[in-house]
Amino acid sequence: MRATHVPETGTVLVKQWPDPRATREGEFVVKLVAASVCGSDLHSALHGTMNERGPQLAGYPGHEGVGVVTESRSQKFPEGTAVLCVPPGQIGGTFAEYMLLDDLHAVALPPEVDPGDLTQMRRYMMAQQMGTCIYAMNLYWPTEVPARTAGTCVIIGAGSAGLFFLQDALRRGFEQVIVSDKEESRLRIARELGARTVHVPDESLPAVVSELTGNVGADLVIEAVGSDALRAEAVEIVADRGIVGWFGLYESFDPAPIPLYQVFRKSVRLQASIAAQSEPGLVSFHEAVRRIHEGEVEVDYCLGSVHPLEETLEVLRLAERGGDGTVKFTIVP
Repeated sequence: MRATHVPETGTVLVKQWPDPRATREGEFVVKLVAASVCGSDLHSALHGTMNERGPQLAGYPGHEGVGVVTESRSQKFPEGTAVLCVPPGQIGGTFAEYMLLDDLHAVALPPEVDPGDLTQMRRYMMAQQMGTCIYAMNLYWPTEVPARTAGTCVIIGAGSAGLFFLQDALRRGFEQVIVSDKEESRLRIARELGARTVHVPDESLPAVVSELTGNVGADLVIEAVGSDALRAEAVEIVADRGIVGWFGLYESFDPAPIPLYQVFRKSVRLQASIAAQSEPGLVSFHEAVRRIHEGEVEVDYCLGSVHPLEETLEVLRLAERGGDGTVKFTIVP
């Protein structure tokens, strides 16, 4: 089969790999219909945070995808089942023609889904990243007694994850959601979804948050870019006893500066989120599929350009530059 190969940071090739086979109970082979690019793919393939096993992994670093089961030793996922692929992020495998999964790393799509309908399959593919956002939001804003005041939520970054966080924050009753980004095209979508937007660097996010909250700060700040400087800014703009959610991946394996004085002074709770794919029962991913199926969430703005597997490196570089107006890129084998 054809699949990507990342022999070293900054190099993404496509080569022939052995076809995967289901040899154990609970395993099955998926023929990929589509995969999508995640911001973490940029960190892994281009920015030096590649898994040490990366060069040995077919389809790395892709981990968002949908497909059809073609060979199965699973009772849950028989041949012909359309599935959302949820492999461990550090292993990936979706930038490929086929991949091997097991019962713990997939969600069956609704039976009426037509695997031959690329647009429909791409919509459901968004449930992978949306599932990670739902999982993270449950960590960032858990049910507490007494309940916290859902006043202001700030989301730094209006990529696909940031826009999913925006919709979830409004769903959870936040009175106002402020979204910042460098790309006006993404901010336009955020406004259509109900956010107050901040176009950086033309506008100052700390100044806008201060003005809109009466100098109090935000109850919840989510950093959805993956920038050490923006993680520090999140601490700056959060309210006393507020919560900062770190979603964007680390820039490198090196230590990063944290404004520790402000964290202590404000009694800030810092909460990172990773490895949602290990959630028991993949509850958040099932919920994401349900929301898409019921039309409770908007995803069509993620249906951007479609590219062949051979253009993976080009697409990653394009995404690295901000996407040139595209929120989400699709790779097809």
